[in-house]
Amino acid sequence: MALDLSAIRGRLNKLQNTSKRTDALWKPTPGKHQVRIVPYKFSPENPFIELFFHYNINNKTYLSPSSFGRPDPIVEFADKLKRMGDKEDWKAAKKMEPKLRTFVPVLVRGEEGEGVKFWGFGKTVYQEILGYIADPDYGDITDPNSGRDLTIEYVSAEDAGTSYPTTTLRVKPNVTPLAGDDAQITNLLENQSNITDIYQELSYAELKSVLEGWLNPTGEEGEESVTEQTLSTPSAPQAQAAPAAAPAPSNEVTTEEKKKMDDVASAFDDLFNN
Repeated sequence: MALDLSAIRGRLNKLQNTSKRTDALWKPTPGKHQVRIVPYKFSPENPFIELFFHYNINNKTYLSPSSFGRPDPIVEFADKLKRMGDKEDWKAAKKMEPKLRTFVPVLVRGEEGEGVKFWGFGKTVYQEILGYIADPDYGDITDPNSGRDLTIEYVSAEDAGTSYPTTTLRVKPNVTPLAGDDAQITNLLENQSNITDIYQELSYAELKSVLEGWLNPTGEEGEESVTEQTLSTPSAPQAQAAPAAAPAPSNEVTTEEKKKMDDVASAFDDLFNN
């Protein structure tokens, strides 16, 4: 049997693109770091990119189309579940709702040769940075010529003695340029990745198929999600508790379980198939 060269080239391209996506992201390691927020080439008036993600759907993470104001079948299904009036359905629906993760392009001091990368953070860090910018004593800290660097101190959950890591921010008092000369500044402003090249949006039909496969698992592992997002998407906001030990196999399905499965299947059919 001849090799399927087209499939091999496609797989190679996917692996190479995954590497590029990972290289475009920056995550602080324990210790202090100095970074400069850079104006975003694709939205110069606002460097902050708010994206919403679905976590733990088939043990993967998916970018929600709601990030761009488009319909999301998982959100629609979660809304349907909440309207069913059952407490457990409401809890399940809340877990399915997408969570906010904000990204901003940054230049990491000491690693300028690696170019501009994206730093992703949660609500607390986002609010703190916005607070600095809103303060007239600091103003536009992203300005390429008269902005200010940020000092980031990152402490792991283990070292902090908490269930989650901590991030402390401090704005440098001195105003400094982004780089040594105008040519370097222009290069940093122009040579940036688009966030949508890193976190690609699935189509409505593709995300609906993901949802249906999650609700009706076949027991078979499929191919990676279209963008292999598990390699580059942020971790869930909070660590998930370890699952309880599975009960002994049983061929019996209780009346309550059968009703629950029928209710979920009916909700899916009502929403998407009628």
